[in-house]
Amino acid sequence: MPVEFVGALAGRNQFQGPQGGGQNLDLEFLRDLARAHENADFDRVLMLGGGESIVATGFAASVTENLGFMIPFRPGPLTPLQGAKSLAALDHVTKGRIRVHAITGITAEPGHGDFVTDKDERYARTSEYLDVLIRAWTSDAPFDHEGKYYQLRNVFSPVKPFQQPHPPVSFGGSSDAAYHVAARHCDLYALWAEPISDVKEQIAKLHAAAAAIGKPTPRVSLSVRLIVGKTEAQAWERAHSITEQLASNRRNAAPNPLFHGVQGTGTKRLLAAAERGERHDKCLWFGTATAVGATHDSTSLVGTPEQIVEALLDYYDIGVTTFLNRGYEPLYDAVDYGRWIIPAVREEVRRREEAAVKAASPVLQSA
Repeated sequence: MPVEFVGALAGRNQFQGPQGGGQNLDLEFLRDLARAHENADFDRVLMLGGGESIVATGFAASVTENLGFMIPFRPGPLTPLQGAKSLAALDHVTKGRIRVHAITGITAEPGHGDFVTDKDERYARTSEYLDVLIRAWTSDAPFDHEGKYYQLRNVFSPVKPFQQPHPPVSFGGSSDAAYHVAARHCDLYALWAEPISDVKEQIAKLHAAAAAIGKPTPRVSLSVRLIVGKTEAQAWERAHSITEQLASNRRNAAPNPLFHGVQGTGTKRLLAAAERGERHDKCLWFGTATAVGATHDSTSLVGTPEQIVEALLDYYDIGVTTFLNRGYEPLYDAVDYGRWIIPAVREEVRRREEAAVKAASPVLQSA
């Protein structure tokens, strides 16, 4: 299966930390970063930020031609009909270049009217939300919905998506309940980078969840930072410098009042793996993850382009077909990934697929 690369797009340079960049959209930076990803031949970019991501996507689409966009969307207080209309309109603005990435979130966000704290309930609410969202996109007539979390009458969106029957939907999470939501609704399941043995375990759970309901198993995305150097020593020197800045940014940042010390399952998994060792497999490193408390996709592959390509292919061999790669110097890293990483991985995947077809041909001919 062809491999897909996803980068990341933000309205400001987030690596600058709390003392730099501010909170406002830097449209010049956003434009340059979007074009850098398109020129580097990324398939899509994950839109970073909060509620401004839909607006930022519209702007980024206007300054690019083919780049796709992965829209983080948090089911919850915003009604499914409002979500359906907004995302369908965005699909038209981008001429069918969006993927909707549903995020359940670590815990409630009372500032947004979200007070559901139980993890299983949060996943159940996400599943119900996606039921209504997709039906609103595809229904030609008003319908009622009577569920546990939403009671709706005359649901109808006159705005239908540009993509038919609807935009693709992806999902992420590491809790057992997350695999079942993904198997029911999504074609792509997003994981954070862990040691290969741990990722294989999660992929097996995803297969089991899909088999239990008779659905095809979603494809698998892996999020991992890439820290590239001309030599291995240079790459590790850069990795340690980045980690120190990340740790300094975290020390200088005010505590996030939303989480109150709550750790998601993904965070716990990363921290547990880090306790087993800072380095795993060929070049997977947890220094960047522990520097930020492992609150997001923050593990890294560190090495020369050849070493990183080899490590990515190891994940491809166990079933990963999408790589979400973003760096800590976003603009320059996007250029480097496009120069050294993306074409090399794609070429090797193409070569392997051709070899597999040739290997299967005698068997097919003899049959």
